[in-house]
Amino acid sequence: METFWFIAISIVLVIFFILDGYDFGAGIIHLFFAKTEKDKEVITKSAGLFWDSNEVWLVAAGGMLFMAFPTFYASVFSGFYLPLIIVLWLIIFRAIGLELRGQFKFQMWKDIWDKSFGLSSLLLALFFGIALGNIVRGVNLGGVENGESAYEGHYFFLPLWDSSFSPLSKTPGIIDWFTIIIGLIAVVTLAIHGANWIILKTNSSINSYLKNIIFKLNISLAVLTIISLAVWNMVNPNSFNNFGHKPYLLIFPCIYLAGLIGLFFIKKLKKDIHAFTLSTLLIVGGITSSLASLFPVILPSVNTIHEPLTIYNTSASEYGLSVAMNWALIGFILLIIYAIVQKRLMAGKIDHMDYGH
Repeated sequence: METFWFIAISIVLVIFFILDGYDFGAGIIHLFFAKTEKDKEVITKSAGLFWDSNEVWLVAAGGMLFMAFPTFYASVFSGFYLPLIIVLWLIIFRAIGLELRGQFKFQMWKDIWDKSFGLSSLLLALFFGIALGNIVRGVNLGGVENGESAYEGHYFFLPLWDSSFSPLSKTPGIIDWFTIIIGLIAVVTLAIHGANWIILKTNSSINSYLKNIIFKLNISLAVLTIISLAVWNMVNPNSFNNFGHKPYLLIFPCIYLAGLIGLFFIKKLKKDIHAFTLSTLLIVGGITSSLASLFPVILPSVNTIHEPLTIYNTSASEYGLSVAMNWALIGFILLIIYAIVQKRLMAGKIDHMDYGH
């Protein structure tokens, strides 16, 4: 039952990063490459028409986490309290940036909310990547210092950064040079995904230019991926053991590799949906590879006093998991119906659809 819930929550999280990921990416592209008012407006539409329905998947993942793994939920939401508050404010400012931009025609008003949308999207991509970096690196469970625990073994609290700024520290912070690398990978990946979404859904004047941008970003992503694998093995020497013991898990890195290699041929792809599919493979492969490398651990411990959090020592009771499944099934069906209806209503190019006025 625990494995089922782990897979179900992983699927919902992957769907969230595929769907809201193109919103983050569109914001990054909007911030750096949209120069004309027409392009700014249409790129804003490409995110604004979809962001509210896409973020439902994040709420669903949080609810499922609470139902299935309450100990992990309590640990993470207290330990990562500070960055979670930052993420909450970034989500708010991204949303109001999208919603308020078109309310007045004053240029200064538009510029303010354009920056709100773009910077919030960039920082959200960075912080979500840093969050993944913290999960694969591990945290100081129990707040151990000088061999003594400050609190229970499944709790922790991290500052934004440690004075050493090192992932090898016994008391690491949220931000260090390893998690920054993972954060940059997330930014580049979602920028590629957002650019592909803009090409797919709009007739923006920069669409052909964006293909050159995607190609260059993909080169950066390949370099960052190689660096991250080397560093990851240094931070956690057992990080690739699961793939040796269970070779079928190699399907997940292969999915990532397929997306990465395929995007080098972005200029030769005849259909826009093909490029978007390849960047989707990047997201699917990247997240699932990270989770597969840890399984059944869901939060490693950087000290030897407290054992890591796993799907087994953080799960609800068998009865609780079975009851939760009934409600999750109803909720998941509603989510699917909502997504299908919304995507069908917004099918095709969205240039002439009204938004934000």
